[in-house]
Amino acid sequence: MEDLLNGRDWAHFAGGKPTHAGVRVTPLDRRITRQDGTGGQPNPPVNLRGPHMVFRGDVRIEAGLRRTDDTDAYLHLYGETPVIYDEWRYERRGVRIGVVGGRLRIDRWDGDSDRPAMTRTFGSGLGRVVRLAVEVSADRLVLEADGRVVTVPARDVFGSGRIWFGADAGVRGKGWTLSDLHARSLGRGRMSVVDAPGLRVPRSSDAMRDLAAVLPRPIHMGTALAAGPLLTDSAYRRTAGEEFSMLTPENDFKPQFVQPRRGVFTFAEGDTLVDFAEANRMKVHGHTLVWFEALPAWMRAEMTHEQRRRVMVEHIRAVAGHFRGKVAEWDVVNEPMSDEDEDYSNGNRGVRPQLWFEAMGEQYIDIAFHAAREADPHAVLYLNEYGVEEDGPRWDALYALLIRLKERGVPIDGVGFQDHEYAVGDRTDPEVFRRKVRALAGLGLKARVSEADVLVDEDEEDVQARQLAGKLAVCGEEPNCTSFSTWGFTDKYGSTADLRHYPPSPGNALPWDAAYEAKPAYWALRDVLDDARR
Repeated sequence: MEDLLNGRDWAHFAGGKPTHAGVRVTPLDRRITRQDGTGGQPNPPVNLRGPHMVFRGDVRIEAGLRRTDDTDAYLHLYGETPVIYDEWRYERRGVRIGVVGGRLRIDRWDGDSDRPAMTRTFGSGLGRVVRLAVEVSADRLVLEADGRVVTVPARDVFGSGRIWFGADAGVRGKGWTLSDLHARSLGRGRMSVVDAPGLRVPRSSDAMRDLAAVLPRPIHMGTALAAGPLLTDSAYRRTAGEEFSMLTPENDFKPQFVQPRRGVFTFAEGDTLVDFAEANRMKVHGHTLVWFEALPAWMRAEMTHEQRRRVMVEHIRAVAGHFRGKVAEWDVVNEPMSDEDEDYSNGNRGVRPQLWFEAMGEQYIDIAFHAAREADPHAVLYLNEYGVEEDGPRWDALYALLIRLKERGVPIDGVGFQDHEYAVGDRTDPEVFRRKVRALAGLGLKARVSEADVLVDEDEEDVQARQLAGKLAVCGEEPNCTSFSTWGFTDKYGSTADLRHYPPSPGNALPWDAAYEAKPAYWALRDVLDDARR
C-alpha cells in the first residue's frame, strides 16, 4: 500500500492542516457567485501541491475519516482537476464520497455539467469514525464503508489514469480529520504516486521578459495566472515562467476565494502563485482588495454602514498583511466607475453606487487606499478600471476622481487600464491611449496596461496583433508606464471562452492559441520590444 498522507505535502491544501492525527479539514463553504452576486457554485479545494496517483488497470483506495461531531465529511477523487475560468468553475470528471447524516453518499461528475451526473445515498448509522474504501475500474466503482458494500457505474470517470485528491467539510460542524489515505493496485494493475512538480522553470534568455528587461527604460511583461493549470499543465507552467516577469492572480486573491467565511482565510492557491513568482524571479501584482463582484455571500449580507466599513478594512488588512513584502503592487480598488448614464448626472460623479459606495460614499476609495498603505507601506497601489482607454464621460469622470483623491491626500500611486477589447467598438487608437497615460503623468501617477485581451474572429488575428502591439509600444515609450499585462496568455484557459457549453469552447483573445502555438500577436509584441531596444 502506498501512503498518500504521511511524508506528502498537505500543508498547501486550502482548509487542511496537517496534525499528528492526520489532516484536519475545516469547513470553508467556498463558493463562486455570478457577477450579479446570485448563485453560489461550490468551489471545494484540490490538493494540487500534494500527491496524485498515476495508474493502469484497477486500484483500491482506503481512507480513515474521524469526526468529533456530526460534520458532513467529503473525500474528493478527481480524474481531471477542475478549471476556474475567471470566476466560473468548470467541473471535470471525478467523484465525491461523503459521510452525510450517518449515510454514505457518492456524487459522480462526468465532465458535462457543473452538477453531478449521478448522486446516490446508501445505508445508515455510520458513526464518527468511518473506514472508507473504493475500488476503481473502468466500468464500476465498488465502495465500502464500515463493511457495507455498494457498486455504482464508473462511466470511465478515471479514464485519464490519474487521481488527484481533495477534501471538504459541511458548514454545520467543526470539521473532521483525514486520519490516513492509502492506495494499491489490484490484479495486474500498476500504480505510482507522483508529487507536484517543482515551481522553478528552466529559462533561456530570449523571451519577452528578457527583451523588456534590456530596454533603455525596462518594463515588466505580465499575465494573469491560475494555480490549477500552473501545477497540472506543464506547457502552461513552462510558458508562464519563460515569457513573463510579472504575474497577476486571475482569481485566487479575490474575496470569495480567500475569505469564504468571515475570519476564515484560504491562502493556499494564492501562496502557490507567490511561490511560483519567487522561484522564477517574477513580481506579483495583487488583484484585488476591494471590488463589488467576486464577493462571498456573507460579505453581501445586510449590515450597518459601520459594519460594512469594518468588514472592508479588516479584509484589506488581513490579505495585504498576509502577503506583505511578497506582493509588489496591488489593485486596491477595482472598477469604481459606473456603467449607468444616470450616475454621471445625479451627483454620483460617475462612481458606481454599489455596496461599498452605499455605506461610505466615494470615501470608500480613500479608506481602502489608506488601509492598504498601512498594511503594506512598500507596495505600489493602483486603481484598476476598464473602458477608460478611450475619450468620453467615463474617462473624464475617472480623471476628475483622481484629482479629488490627490487633493484629499489619498495614497494612490497609479491607474491600471484593463484594455479588454471584446467588440469592434472597444478597439481604441494607441495615440488616444497615450494621451491618457500622459494625463496621469501630469498628476504624478503611474500607468500600466493591466488586463489586455482582444477578442477577434479567426481571420482577424492581424487586428489582434496590431491592437496589443500598439498599446505595448505606448507603454514602452511613456516614462510613467511600468508594465504591460494580458489577462491570461493561452486561449486554452482564456476568460473569453464560451462557458455555456461543457467543455467550454475556447475564445480567441490571447497571444497563444489553445494548443500553445504562438499567434501573430505574440510575434508583434516581440517586434515592439526588439524595435524599442535598438
